[in-house]
Amino acid sequence: MALSIIGSGFGRTGTKSLKEAVERLGFGPCHHMHEILEHPEQVPQWQAIARNEPPDWEAVFAGYRSQVDWPGAHFWLELADAFPEARVIHTVRPEERWWASFSVSIARLMRVYRGMSIPPHARAILDAWDELPGQQIFNGRLDDRETALAAYRKHNEDVRATIPPERLLVFDVAEGWGPLCRFLDVPVPDEPFPHRNLRADFWEELGGEPTAA
Repeated sequence: MALSIIGSGFGRTGTKSLKEAVERLGFGPCHHMHEILEHPEQVPQWQAIARNEPPDWEAVFAGYRSQVDWPGAHFWLELADAFPEARVIHTVRPEERWWASFSVSIARLMRVYRGMSIPPHARAILDAWDELPGQQIFNGRLDDRETALAAYRKHNEDVRATIPPERLLVFDVAEGWGPLCRFLDVPVPDEPFPHRNLRADFWEELGGEPTAA
């Protein structure tokens, strides 16, 4: 099974909502960081990728029809080359809203996870994440607003400049079903668009938000 959708957007741009939406539209299963947390057997392949071992992308995403969120989104360009028939959905949100969400979720998690009581596989995938977007995109400065926003802007510009317009949807999940269904050429479901991964949801799989740090 080859990927038919590649999600290139940063985490905290509605990727969990997009995962549920594309699965509802028949493009599932959809890979997301939550899939790795639920399937520890996937961690070694991401550890190998973080060590710069050449990946077999078909093997990495075996069984999935779509991919969104980090760590997969870190390799959006490689995936676009590996799956040339796949369409690219680039999730965005207003940059200050993205930073407000990112700073209290992913940035905070990466600051405190080593001191948290979390499963070994969760710690391992966070170590791998730190080697990939953590260092390669944010230079280890996830808590620095200007560094993070500059990385966010550059990423958005790079995707727009690289992926042909006919293959790309730049999508704010606040827009709902319409743009997504037109891009994928499928009917609009008779149900509300999913909106997931609020702050409490983000911390739930890690045992709750830390009370300090």
